[in-house]
Amino acid sequence: MMKFLQNLGKSIMLPVAVLPVAAILVGIANWIIGINDDQTNVVTSFLQTAGLAILDNMALLFAVGVSIGMARKSDGTSALAGLVSWLVITSLLAPSSVMTLLSRDYTSTPLEDGATLAEGEKIVQEHGQWMLASPDINAAFAPGSFQNAFIGILCGIIGAACYNRFKSVKLPDALSFFSGRRSVAIVTAGVSLIVGLVLLFLWPLIYSGLVWFGEHIVDLGAVGTGLYGFFNRLLIPFGLHHALNSVFWFDVAGINDLNNFLAGDGEFGVTGQYMTGFFPVMMFGLPGAALAMYVTAKTKRKKIAYGILLSGAVSSFFVGVTEPLEFAFMFLAPPLYLIHAVFMGISMAISSLLPVRMGFGFSGGFVDLMLNWTNPLAENPWIILVMGAVWFVIYFFVFRWVILKFRLKTPGREDDDPDDVDGGDSGSAGFVGTAVKFIDALGGKSNIAELDNCATRLRMEINDPSIVDEPALKRAGAAGTIKPGGRSVQVIYGLNVQFVKDAMEKVLAGDIEAPAAADVPDVVPDADESSASVAVLEKTAETVVLHRPIPGYAIALSEVPDATFSSGMMGPGAAVVPTSGEVTAPADATVVTVFPTGHAIGLRLEDGTEVLIHVGLDTVKMKGDGFEPLVAAGDTVSRGQPILNVDLGKIEAAGYLTVTPVVVMNNKSAVVELT
Repeated sequence: MMKFLQNLGKSIMLPVAVLPVAAILVGIANWIIGINDDQTNVVTSFLQTAGLAILDNMALLFAVGVSIGMARKSDGTSALAGLVSWLVITSLLAPSSVMTLLSRDYTSTPLEDGATLAEGEKIVQEHGQWMLASPDINAAFAPGSFQNAFIGILCGIIGAACYNRFKSVKLPDALSFFSGRRSVAIVTAGVSLIVGLVLLFLWPLIYSGLVWFGEHIVDLGAVGTGLYGFFNRLLIPFGLHHALNSVFWFDVAGINDLNNFLAGDGEFGVTGQYMTGFFPVMMFGLPGAALAMYVTAKTKRKKIAYGILLSGAVSSFFVGVTEPLEFAFMFLAPPLYLIHAVFMGISMAISSLLPVRMGFGFSGGFVDLMLNWTNPLAENPWIILVMGAVWFVIYFFVFRWVILKFRLKTPGREDDDPDDVDGGDSGSAGFVGTAVKFIDALGGKSNIAELDNCATRLRMEINDPSIVDEPALKRAGAAGTIKPGGRSVQVIYGLNVQFVKDAMEKVLAGDIEAPAAADVPDVVPDADESSASVAVLEKTAETVVLHRPIPGYAIALSEVPDATFSSGMMGPGAAVVPTSGEVTAPADATVVTVFPTGHAIGLRLEDGTEVLIHVGLDTVKMKGDGFEPLVAAGDTVSRGQPILNVDLGKIEAAGYLTVTPVVVMNNKSAVVELT
């Protein structure tokens, strides 16, 4: 499920990237209108039209963007499928369609004399027929109310799923024209029709239920205001926050907070209480969250994260359009979004208790704050700035701590993209070339039964280990091969083994067009063990002095009861028998890799030396239990900085040794000295 949400979050980044620009255009237009006595002109009309063309169609952008991002090897067909799904569902849920499908026909059965309509119900003429429209239907399917991000994302997922499933389907000869990709849009339309029919009956129930909930928390004072703020954010991904907004901002329950504030017809000290708390979070809190996500991003991805987060922070602060930031982490890191919703509820409750009131016409950003600063119903607006400074600090430190503590995949911290596996440095064909050579040396695709990896080696089950060509594996870049027994085969590669494994999986599945093994040059032409290495330092460091990464007594690497380490196959080094479980950086370095189970960390020192710290033997089998990494790939660490917490008792209780090898991966001539 988490992998699905992370893929969804990455897919949403494509359409989200354009939203900040649109929001800023609208903000500038509103600013000009505000200082021009609310009069529009050619410039404001131009800016608003351009900006709203994007913001008003955000859901459609999500439908297309998600369908592209969630599809496997999309060629544009998935985008068409997402668009088809959007057109089918939104057309089915359009007011004219809903009126015909769900309203009662009074053409032949008029109301009886003296009959009265329920409050909010009305008879309207639709397609030559007189229809009774209920208030729930009117509200739930009002223009734009269902054309929201949730529907857009749902359509994108439907389009991608149909593309992945039916892009290669082969139909009988009579229908062969519709085989393959041509079938995708047709199937998507059918699936979308079913989904639309479900929403046709489900959507009004959910919408009216939320309105009922909003009406019943009005009398709870500050607590009710806080609950409104909490659920307002929590419902953003589903587009149902409009149901609650209608209760508090407009005249559904007699509050009409937004219109009364703008008109100056409300009650001083009361009107605006359902809008004030948005300002501190939108203007300051979310930018603080953006800063936290930036400082915790991987070094090699900080520039990409910077662009996404800065633009989102600007639109949130300036205009109050928060979607670019919120959608940047709500699916990648759902716990953070829940924290954000709680903070919004707290902000709304506190603002309701304090002598501060403010409202907006567009959203809770700087533009609306300045334009409404002199509104007769604005009370102590300067307090918003003080609250905002506090919320900036709270968001920054809480988000930063949670991201690092739970290793959340916020922008810039995502797992390495398997689609990049062909850009490596191990031969002219990159990791794909290495993968092809490995597969060929292992006896071909049919000989590989299972494929996995640990920190530095491929772990495989081979149908016939006797045909594995070990010299060919070395020529392809392997540091060595181990046959523990049975059908198990391990190939030592190095810290980039994850990319090789990902490339092998793609080649085995036929997802990429791979070159022939004979066309890929060998990495190591002479396959003797002394020369086999993935990467070699240009300048050999005879002695590598490292701070002992874990408390305990040092032993020679040859004493480690594991042939992979003791033979020096993985490289020279030493080992520590630990007495406590805090692992620290042995030198100033950059984190190259943190294995998913946390038992091994690879570092690159300032001179290019690559060092592996492997806590325990065979501890990969513990699947992360007892290991708490404190850093992520791309982080820069200083000598003595904690990088990993280990529960040594759990390792021993599981029956594994705690001895910790410290190995230099890319310099066979090095001598490792632990201080």
